[in-house]
Amino acid sequence: QVQLVESGGGLVQPGGSLRPSCALSRSILSIPRMGWYRQAPGKQRELVATITSGGTTNYADSVKGRFTISRDNAKNTMYLQMNSLKPEDTAVYYCKGSTVVYDYWGQGTQVTVSS
Repeated sequence: QVQLVESGGGLVQPGGSLRPSCALSRSILSIPRMGWYRQAPGKQRELVATITSGGTTNYADSVKGRFTISRDNAKNTMYLQMNSLKPEDTAVYYCKGSTVVYDYWGQGTQVTVSS
């Protein structure tokens, strides 16, 4: 078992930045693929970005060039640097850890982009 705890969401104006983090209860090296997902009100949960243990990253087209996913193996933590935020980025952001046999989810952190 592993627990994932997100933090670092909040309210920010359009054009601003946030860096939510996802802390794991065990070594992040034991999780081959980590990712950020988001769910806006009335919409399905969607992929934002993923990163493998080898550092390979993948981004949704809507966030390319604005968001950067990273992982700090020493701190067992994953981050999502979000720049140039737009109102349409407003959602609950979830982190996910994927092994061969199971997916682990965090509880989510709210990100609101509004003036």
